[in-house]
Amino acid sequence: MSERRVVITGLGCVTPCGNSPEELWNNLLAGKHGFELGTWFPEEPETKGIVAKVKNFDPGELFDKKDLRRNDIIVQYAVFCAVQALKDAGTDLKDIDPYRVGCVIGSGIGGMYTTEEELQNYHTKGNKRVSVFTITKMIGNMAAGEVAIRTGFKGSNFCVTTACASGTQSIGEAFRLIKHGYLDAAIAGGTEHSDIGFCYAGFNNMKAITRSQDVDRASIPFDAERNGFVLGDGCGILVLEEYEHAKARGAKIYAEICGYGSTCDAYHETSPDPEGRGGAKAMELAVLEAGIPFEQVNYINAHGTSTHMNDATETAAIKLTFGEHAKKIAVNSTKSMTGHLLGAAGGVEAVVTALSIKNGKIHRTLGYKVPDPECDLDYVTEGARELKITAALSNSLGFGGHNGCLCFKPVD
Repeated sequence: MSERRVVITGLGCVTPCGNSPEELWNNLLAGKHGFELGTWFPEEPETKGIVAKVKNFDPGELFDKKDLRRNDIIVQYAVFCAVQALKDAGTDLKDIDPYRVGCVIGSGIGGMYTTEEELQNYHTKGNKRVSVFTITKMIGNMAAGEVAIRTGFKGSNFCVTTACASGTQSIGEAFRLIKHGYLDAAIAGGTEHSDIGFCYAGFNNMKAITRSQDVDRASIPFDAERNGFVLGDGCGILVLEEYEHAKARGAKIYAEICGYGSTCDAYHETSPDPEGRGGAKAMELAVLEAGIPFEQVNYINAHGTSTHMNDATETAAIKLTFGEHAKKIAVNSTKSMTGHLLGAAGGVEAVVTALSIKNGKIHRTLGYKVPDPECDLDYVTEGARELKITAALSNSLGFGGHNGCLCFKPVD
């Protein structure tokens, strides 16, 4: 099949920094994070930690009481964002054969809230008190499934589960399906809800979460004093269309996705390859597929988790990929304000990258104060910056060694 161009025509998001692309973008440019000091464990109210919660989310406009009982929060997020993104795109895509419109929505964990709640019911109330909706609420693919049910899109539909790379790789897989002619459009991104004690305990006990009690020094990617990420939840969804279809209907186009790289470190369950070879290869593959000079990339939305190993390794990977040109690339971390949204992170960061290209601006990496010799690139620490982006990358690196990278560029 001939290769086709793929563009982004609609955006939707739910995040700790806002529940629409406009609200998220304005808060990021203003340097407003979504962190608060809260209670991690309901049974230990005295144990406080920094959290990044979605605020003022109301699914009531799309879900009645019966539907709310049937759908986990990750599904509610995904449906909300898909509706928002289609509205932003100005189309319901009904002019396309429904078997040529797909849904690829990733989740790193799935319906964790439902899993915890129903396990408690099972152990404290008995097997007959486990909800009839338990299985369909806890499985990660139901976000994509419910979006398809709501929209009638009958094309390729699946969930990518690659930990923190899930959202990015979902978008990459949807991009390829359109590029190679299997679909004409797709809803793609990631969704996650992890704001429960069980999840905090797991990450906390492996020492992945920051122990900071200062909301302004909690998620500080690339800073020498970083000591872990802030756990958050949310969703980011894109409407992807074949370029000629979008052009014919006069669509607003944010950016073109032109490359995708996917690799595995094959090194360790949680630690990245310290030399950054897997992440570097993912970036290299994305740029090569885009068919552009490496020097054309002047912006990277980094994975940037605020853990010691990730930030140092990602810096090494960028330098391995770009050599001396790495010093000329603006690198920022959206997680410095949203926290780490796990499987949703790549979806939200793709939304941010598209907005950055469209608006010719990039947000700062908030909270950065203390330079680290291992992290010596331009991390956009002085404030939001005007930048005519010639090509951009968005990186996601997940437990299990999963690496995903998307390459974006303005539409010519």
